Amino acid sequence: MITRIFLGLQAMMFMGYGIYCLVEPEALAGAAGVAATSQTGTIELQAMYGGLQTAVGALCALGAAVAMYRRYALVTLIFVIGGLAVVRVTLGLMNAEFSGYNVFAMTYETLTVLAVFWLLRREPQLVPAI
Repeated sequence: MITRIFLGLQAMMFMGYGIYCLVEPEALAGAAGVAATSQTGTIELQAMYGGLQTAVGALCALGAAVAMYRRYALVTLIFVIGGLAVVRVTLGLMNAEFSGYNVFAMTYETLTVLAVFWLLRREPQLVPAI
């Protein structure tokens, strides 16, 4: 049950932020200091922040709703969010860049990955036999 709730919350956050960034990509300039300088740049922001975030959210929603997809959703979160966390923390330390946006993202990403590992250990049926 806790995995379903966790994935449902992740789905709402990812899909909400993704749809917002798809519709309002210029909002990223104020929030994250990321701005497009061309139509190609705007499409890139909409695709990466809008499309990818929404797709990850949809996978989390599927995992929350259908048991056979839970493991896939959790493993996806480990790779996607884990990759963001490792790079963001590493570059934050290398560049001494700890803006409010980065600190929030580092905290969210690190806690999310730790929670996913905990959920996978807590529910061994979600871990495939090797």
